[in-house]
Amino acid sequence: MNHEKEYTVKEALLFSQRVAQLSKALWKSIEKDWQQWIKPYDLNINEHHILWIADHLNGASISEIAKFGVMHVSTAFNFSKKLEERGYLEFSKKADDKRNTYIKLTNEGQEVLSKLLEDFSPERNSVLKGALPLQNLFGKFPEMMEMMCIIRNIYGDDFMEIFEQTFHNIEDNYNDKNGMLSKNNPESEELISN
Repeated sequence: MNHEKEYTVKEALLFSQRVAQLSKALWKSIEKDWQQWIKPYDLNINEHHILWIADHLNGASISEIAKFGVMHVSTAFNFSKKLEERGYLEFSKKADDKRNTYIKLTNEGQEVLSKLLEDFSPERNSVLKGALPLQNLFGKFPEMMEMMCIIRNIYGDDFMEIFEQTFHNIEDNYNDKNGMLSKNNPESEELISN
């Protein structure tokens, strides 16, 4: 099949460079805010992300952590081991799947995440502050559907399903009381210790 391009090389270059520059600027701000938020807990971004994903997937495999955390499997494994050493994660195998290693938050890991949520301050989040004029104008935060479509086309449906599940979990399992988030106690899947 001969598909004619419906864009020029110049348009492609301009689009890809706009996305690259905007993403880099946005990430720099996100990274700074994220590091400041987790700094009192002696965590780095990968460690916090692993705890977050493990909480939402409730017994995630290392490969799932890597895929959703957009990190190499060895990075996911090494940082997970560090979190296990600190008592925040436990490694296990599922009764019906002895090949894959799964991680699950310990009570201490749950406590750290709960404290982090309680410490989240919208006033210290520059991306949120940057979106407030849009929220004030339209009565809601930007939906980012176009960005999600691009990510789906790059990382696939599985990534987006996990992405969406994370936000459904937040909606279903967290309460906002007096301007602070707190987590409900979810039922957990049975795992056996490694």
